[in-house]
Amino acid sequence: MTMPRKPRKLIAGYSYHITTRCNNREFKLIRRECREVFLYAIRKAIVALRASQKSKVKSQK
Repeated sequence: MTMPRKPRKLIAGYSYHITTRCNNREFKLIRRECREVFLYAIRKAIVALRASQKSKVKSQK
């Protein structure tokens, strides 16, 4: 059994490379609808990350 990875500390202003794999480590987002759902989820995560970073900055002041 493997242990979960520790959360990464993301730093504002840096670029990050996001990857995903499906079954057998293959990228299977062939249908347009699947890609759109995947990209929508990434966008929502980015918005949430930015909001949490802003709230951390405000709480430090």
